[in-house]
Amino acid sequence: MFVEINPYNIDQRLIHQAVDELKLGKIIIFPTDTVYAFGCDLMNKKGLLELAKMKGEKLNKVNFSIICCDLSNLSDYTRQIDRPTFKLLKQYLPGPFTFILPASNEVSKIFDSNKKEIGIRIPDNNITIELVKALGNPIASTSLHNDDEILEYFADPYAIYEKYDDQVPFIIDGGFGHLEVSTIINCVEDEPFVVREGLGKLNS
Repeated sequence: MFVEINPYNIDQRLIHQAVDELKLGKIIIFPTDTVYAFGCDLMNKKGLLELAKMKGEKLNKVNFSIICCDLSNLSDYTRQIDRPTFKLLKQYLPGPFTFILPASNEVSKIFDSNKKEIGIRIPDNNITIELVKALGNPIASTSLHNDDEILEYFADPYAIYEKYDDQVPFIIDGGFGHLEVSTIINCVEDEPFVVREGLGKLNS
């Protein structure tokens, strides 16, 4: 299914259709504030296994980001973080950033691994936020782009539909996306540092 959702006048009926797919363990494609992304219900093992399969990885080896709608349930998925790190998150989220944080034991259970770190995202995109709110827990996600390239079609919902229609049951057209990925900031070490430059810019 290919549906168009206006990010400034969101049709909740379509949001709930997407969430129904997520709860069934299906993969969806949705817009973020950077590139379009694949996503599944973080709490659905079937969905996680399917998403890992799409990446050609085993679940205990794959690195997905967790998309949240706010910082209120952060402690469910991360170990306790210090005040400067929390201030950094509050300053730049929602926004085009992925923050690498120390993972909680819950994350290890979810991914069947001894994962020590987890990427947290809160995109500045109304559609994404409404999806997570309606689902009731975070979405596990990975960008459409390959690690070594971002092709033009990744920004065009219709081109995405043509490529992935036979692989993904629900694709959301939220308008043209960006061709830049999120900026990744590692907050696990003593001092935060940029792992990957992307759309997000840190204030100097």
